[in-house]
Amino acid sequence: MCALNWGWFPWQGVAGKPQGANRRGGTVTVVWINGAFGAGKTTTARELIDLIPNSTLFDPEVIGAALPYLLPAKHLAEVGDYQDLPIWRRLVIDTAAAMLAELGGTLVIPMTLLRQEYRDEIFGGLAARRIGVRHVLLAPAETILRERIAGREVPPDLPDGEIRIRQWSYDHIEPYRNALASWLTADAHPVDTSALTPYETAVRIAEAVGSGEVPVCDIVQTPEPTGETLAAGVLLFDEQDRVLLVDPTYKAGWEFPGGVVEPGEAPARAGMREVAEETGIHLTDVPHLLVIDWEAPAPPAYGGLRLLFDGGRLDSAEASRLLLPGPELREWRFVSEEEAVDLLPPVRYERLRWALRARERGAALYLEAGVPTPSPLAETAG
Repeated sequence: MCALNWGWFPWQGVAGKPQGANRRGGTVTVVWINGAFGAGKTTTARELIDLIPNSTLFDPEVIGAALPYLLPAKHLAEVGDYQDLPIWRRLVIDTAAAMLAELGGTLVIPMTLLRQEYRDEIFGGLAARRIGVRHVLLAPAETILRERIAGREVPPDLPDGEIRIRQWSYDHIEPYRNALASWLTADAHPVDTSALTPYETAVRIAEAVGSGEVPVCDIVQTPEPTGETLAAGVLLFDEQDRVLLVDPTYKAGWEFPGGVVEPGEAPARAGMREVAEETGIHLTDVPHLLVIDWEAPAPPAYGGLRLLFDGGRLDSAEASRLLLPGPELREWRFVSEEEAVDLLPPVRYERLRWALRARERGAALYLEAGVPTPSPLAETAG
């Protein structure tokens, strides 16, 4: 039996911020155990909660099991993996936050996440609630992984369960390899479990987490809005008139540089501030307004006004100085209007499309949910 030093877990019982604290005042955290299907995440998690004081197991599989009671069968049949359903990702965030608000301490979550955009959405949603995530990866050798999948126990009452579950695990080895090569290894703390029992693995994780070897994920904490918001974005162009898009770490999908306007802050100045913070580019001139777009509330989002400004053209020397400071952004790229359609959500793409038309016309447009209003203006702009 390994004797752990409880002093390794300094967040337990320490006063914290209201949104990231339990009702007894202590700060809260998540230990997310990632890995391929069949890597032993759940078994390890059950051992781990006995090693980290005031910790609780939350298996998001229960959210997936509840979805047939919440959604029509036809809707569920449209996806091959319940992780692809926005409701699943949202419920994972909300359930984790609710459990920590009720229980405090540490939540141990064993769940495979192979798509980086889903990691961003879930970890970013937790960070918005001031809940830190410590990301651990169980990484056995592939030969060991295949042996474990072959010997995996399957519920006897599940029809064709042995075939379906094992085949599912085998089918996801290749996506797991791709995730390792593209982002997962750099994002999580790996633990080679090839020669370890679940208990030994849990001890390794507890030691690494408690000593600080597994830090809280360096992800920006953007509080979730509690009402309608005013946001300002800035379009920056390269010498080929392609527009700059950025990939935030705290939510899925591409965006324009920009963010929420602070109380008492002028929208254009807010856009300039966000551009400097996100890209390192300091605009000297106040940008011209291109569109005002009213975004309708779509629960749980509150909507609000979205403004896009023209930040002008960057020459090649200025573009080469683009930075991605801190944990907020992962990547940037200049794209054409045609390329943007594959990166932006539909409403955001429409906002961009009409902003480009307004830039050509030299006159700002008023939109509602990405549609110019009144409609004759759209015909003139087209």
